[in-house]
Amino acid sequence: MCGWSSVLGWEPSSFPLLSWLRRWCQQLGGSHGGDQSLKPNMQFRIALHVWMIELTFDASRNSFFFKGGGWCRNAAECSVRRGNFRGSSKFMRPLSFSGILGGVQRSNPDFYNWNRVKIRYCDGSSFTGDVETVEASTNLHFRGARVWDAIIEDLLARGMNKAQSALLSGCSAGGLAAILHCDKFRDLLPATAKVKCFSDAGYFVDGKDISGKDFVRTFYKDVVSLHDSAKNLPASCTSKQQSPELCFFPQYVVPTLRTPLFILNAAYDTWQVKNVLAPSAADRKKTWAQCKLDIKNCSSSQLTTLQKFRTDFLAALPKPGQSPPSLSIFIDSCNAHCQSGSQDTWLAPGSPTVEKTQIGKAVGDWYYDREVSRRIDCPYPCNPTCKNRDDD
Repeated sequence: MCGWSSVLGWEPSSFPLLSWLRRWCQQLGGSHGGDQSLKPNMQFRIALHVWMIELTFDASRNSFFFKGGGWCRNAAECSVRRGNFRGSSKFMRPLSFSGILGGVQRSNPDFYNWNRVKIRYCDGSSFTGDVETVEASTNLHFRGARVWDAIIEDLLARGMNKAQSALLSGCSAGGLAAILHCDKFRDLLPATAKVKCFSDAGYFVDGKDISGKDFVRTFYKDVVSLHDSAKNLPASCTSKQQSPELCFFPQYVVPTLRTPLFILNAAYDTWQVKNVLAPSAADRKKTWAQCKLDIKNCSSSQLTTLQKFRTDFLAALPKPGQSPPSLSIFIDSCNAHCQSGSQDTWLAPGSPTVEKTQIGKAVGDWYYDREVSRRIDCPYPCNPTCKNRDDD
């Protein structure tokens, strides 16, 4: 289910998608319209329905960022997305470039002069869906994997296939997408290129809810089934798991990856507290309603449950020495979701720190091989630098 389907009012298979994209980029490129390759010192922003790109200085360095937006597990849920920015470009809001995508040296010193691409999220499956049959009752097309293929094909054709440095990143469902597509992305670029992946708030754990049930596992099973995602999940994982939906959980995928990865997550991730630990189905009496809104509202017994959730979350992280190579981890004790896209949480005075290091500094040090780190914060409420918020 995605913007490049009936949601936009036209069927991809009957429209020359890539040539249309190229013509549109060509028109938006103004004086660059006659040349479809990227060149040094090109500085302009292209805004399309499905992605925005800010081109600066050097075409050899490219950063791709997946926006987040959750998942849909049945036709009814996916249909709702046709009426909002998660499924239709008619409702998509302007995107900003800040944090890891910021273009100012002092606030993003390691990546400010890269080509930066922000990929809108519109398919409800972390870009893994690929169903040939159209959903009859809603006319929905579940083809997120094809959208990703078209985006990356077009961008690579514009010069990014010659990249010397590349970073695939994302937040929330986009952070999961960065993990799921990590090795495939690496294989698209020159063998000599430095290619790494970065996941922000995308490390969703296979945990039990407060009623003792596997709500999120059942949810992911439905997502994978609806979108026929199994064939687009990493084969390095699905070949080892009897149930393909388990490979929607990073804890089963990450140890099988070949490409260097950085994991950024809050130990008390707001989305996971609301949807993994205490989903509405497990909290019929809404006793967790206020706690889910703000960790400061939690009772002592709820805080005890949250501390156990943190313990289980940390246990699900890759162990030291596991694949992928050069794995770095930054887990703060904030009650937040997505921390790399906003300047005040990425790298600014007062930004969250773990072991006196801010997120932007840790990611830059990792990418440029200055440091491989495993920073895990002390339990809540020990960190006064936390900015508790819920972004995607």
